Amino acid sequence: MNKRLQRVKLLQPTNPNKATLIVGGLASGILNWDDIKYAQTHDDYKKLLANRWTPFEVNMTDDAKKYPTLGRRTQDAFENIISLLASLDSIQPNLLGAIAPYITDTSFKALISTIAADEVVHNYSYSYVLSSIVNKSKQDKVFENARMNPKILKRNKVVFDLYDEFVANPTILNLVRALVGVVVLEGINFYSGFAFFYNLARNKLMTGTAVMIEYIQRDEKSHLKIGGQLLRGILAENPEIDKDGSFSDFVYETIQKAVEEEIEWSRYALRDIEGIDLEEMEEYIQYIGNKRLNMLGLEHIYDVDDNPMPWIKAYSDEEINLTHTDFFEQKSRLYAKTTDTNGFDDL
Repeated sequence: MNKRLQRVKLLQPTNPNKATLIVGGLASGILNWDDIKYAQTHDDYKKLLANRWTPFEVNMTDDAKKYPTLGRRTQDAFENIISLLASLDSIQPNLLGAIAPYITDTSFKALISTIAADEVVHNYSYSYVLSSIVNKSKQDKVFENARMNPKILKRNKVVFDLYDEFVANPTILNLVRALVGVVVLEGINFYSGFAFFYNLARNKLMTGTAVMIEYIQRDEKSHLKIGGQLLRGILAENPEIDKDGSFSDFVYETIQKAVEEEIEWSRYALRDIEGIDLEEMEEYIQYIGNKRLNMLGLEHIYDVDDNPMPWIKAYSDEEINLTHTDFFEQKSRLYAKTTDTNGFDDL
């Protein structure tokens, strides 16, 4: 587990086209979608293609008129959350680019490349939103805030430390730990921010931005599903990683820490926002944390079984069908069957 992974050569014509393993296996580098190890990746790729969108599809005229009417506290929250999201979606494609060279399975490698491109679109959308509602100087300040605000840096530390550990030392253990970071980033770190924009929209404010966020959340749900599958697949092929349960313990600790950081961030970013109850938000974040543990086959750690903010479902994407996602051999509780009831629908 501590041995450094080898970068996969671009073309190895003596190897089969169908990969023998996701990581550390044999594959030619040639992708034939009708001859792949895990058939579900083909459906996932088609879903990613079907979701494709551009920021230019969203009319921001009304948002440009409404933004100056927002109170200063709401504008501060808007700009801080955009800063946070921009930092997450700036780093994510870099991490995916670092992982891809070590993935043997060409279908998963293709998914990683496609997701990385999606993240660049998300990042561009934040620039598009800001350029529609504020001047260039303010836009630059928001993006400077993404790297200078200590609250944002602390907020991101859990995930980015895992990413940096893999980049510095690309072992299989550091890879699966980084993939837990992917689950956290895609599945926890965005959610109080998403709720903020949906709260504005239910008050008929910044509806263009909310539409953009809905598109982004739809993508992130697909990314989360694929990231979870990649993680479970590598664990299934390498059961020694969690033989003594230590990796499961690591997942629990990481999810718990991420939930704590998200709650702390929400108390800072969403304080004094009309329509946002911070205690309710705390329960919502814990509910999300339970969902993320469920999708990895682990148990709840928070006593929150139902979504405490049901209004948010009006802005959420359609439920993701997880019926066929559990296609790996089950050797650990980390990849117990994920279903529509214990997965991550209804967020």
